[in-house]
Amino acid sequence: MPKSKNTFSSWPRRLAQRAVHAGWAWIQRTGSVTAANPGRLRFGAIGEATRLAFPLGTVFGEPWIHLGSHCIIGEQVTLTAGLMPDLDLGPEPILRIGDGVVLGRGSHVIADTSVTIGSDCYFGPYVYITSTNHSYDDPHQPIGKQWPRMEPVEIGPGCWIGTGAVILPGARIGRNVVVAAGAVVRGTVPDHAVVAGAPARVVRRWTPADGWQPPLRTPAPVPIPEGTTPDQLRALSELGEADIERLAELEPEG
Repeated sequence: MPKSKNTFSSWPRRLAQRAVHAGWAWIQRTGSVTAANPGRLRFGAIGEATRLAFPLGTVFGEPWIHLGSHCIIGEQVTLTAGLMPDLDLGPEPILRIGDGVVLGRGSHVIADTSVTIGSDCYFGPYVYITSTNHSYDDPHQPIGKQWPRMEPVEIGPGCWIGTGAVILPGARIGRNVVVAAGAVVRGTVPDHAVVAGAPARVVRRWTPADGWQPPLRTPAPVPIPEGTTPDQLRALSELGEADIERLAELEPEG
């Protein structure tokens, strides 16, 4: 019997595959948006070292969008200000994103009225944030044709928003809040809280008087000592379990 030709291992296919991957990497680098290379987009502000990954999601109303410095906006992230493109939204920004914010792939930030995201917030993929919700007051009109309700959204600095979370109009999220994956947040969330569920509720909170309640089930990670160099970290990563145990035995007792 004739041997079947394995096209997946043939050198022309491997060469074509490498060319496709290299070409796509070049397209991603060239198509990304920065302050120095904004392409067609003219944001109200875009900070140093901020980058919008390519391919972009839907972006409009960018004159009313202010992006801080050192932000990472993942692929296919939607950023919109206003109900539709080409509206005059006045002198003030509508969507404000602070410094060091990471927006995960496929996330949506819909700012028909004010949406503010504090610095150093991290969002998992496919998070949905909106300042607008459909109304259904009139039972005789299709819901999509009824005028929507709008309320500002505020997310404090230092928050961690899990994959697939939904932040609804009127949400006020405090500082250093954890929003669990898939949570649906509305209303006010206090500082230093963990919320989960739909609708989201506080499942853990930290206060100066009581610490974390309920108590954390795992010990806090040991921080990297100040002055540790990248070379030292690489060397540690190459150590085996026995080597780490010997080092622990050499540590002076407190």
